[in-house]
Amino acid sequence: MNGDIMEGKVIFIGAGPGDPELLTIAAYKSIKNADIIIYAGSLVNKEVLKDRKKDAKVYNSASLDLNEIIGIIEEGIADDKVIARVHTGDPSIYGAIGEQIRELKKRNIEYKIIPGVSSVFATAAALEVELTLPEISQTVIITRPEGRTPKPEKESLASLSKHQGTMCIFLGVGMIEKVVEELKEGYSENTPIAIVKKASWDDQEIIRGNLNNIAKKVKDANITKTAMIVVGDILEPGDFKASKLYDSDFKHEYRK
Repeated sequence: MNGDIMEGKVIFIGAGPGDPELLTIAAYKSIKNADIIIYAGSLVNKEVLKDRKKDAKVYNSASLDLNEIIGIIEEGIADDKVIARVHTGDPSIYGAIGEQIRELKKRNIEYKIIPGVSSVFATAAALEVELTLPEISQTVIITRPEGRTPKPEKESLASLSKHQGTMCIFLGVGMIEKVVEELKEGYSENTPIAIVKKASWDDQEIIRGNLNNIAKKVKDANITKTAMIVVGDILEPGDFKASKLYDSDFKHEYRK
């Protein structure tokens, strides 16, 4: 990103997974200086807005539809205001920014995007795992189960499970039994799986198990939303080979 971070009229901001200290500097400055803030109130920690301007107008997009959001933006643009559109995690993953950008382009409204720390990575940190261990898994699949939003058939959990890589599943804990049944198409029943609710928040919760017992554990804990599912052998890798990166016998341009 070049130049003044406030150049754009609309700034899409990734507010991170919850912990306000996981805001990027660019995101923090943009929120602090914005005239209008539209934030995803059902997911974004309100603490990330605490240093906003006293006279900034704040709208919770949880109660707004797309037309209403664009209407607020249009009014702000007409008054030459800077608008911070604040999304949870990183806005490029299930952030619904594509449809907003499409409307801004129709109206020739300038915008820019500030990436954020995704809940995928906050979840990995909470679980204290590397998602890509040598010879265990070198592929991370980020996906969701089919709900009211349809998915291409070739992207079903059952189909993706056959790769047996590391899978990070958004928006699936509320249908955990269905998710598990699809995952069993490719993974063995003993494959480790973990659920992290509200990764990086003060009330973060972690549940671990395998495909045989995780559904019951989730039901018993009454976790129904705001959680990431991670499945794969990286969760319980046992002994594994170290990477070439720091191997004393591995030569590269920085280490002879």
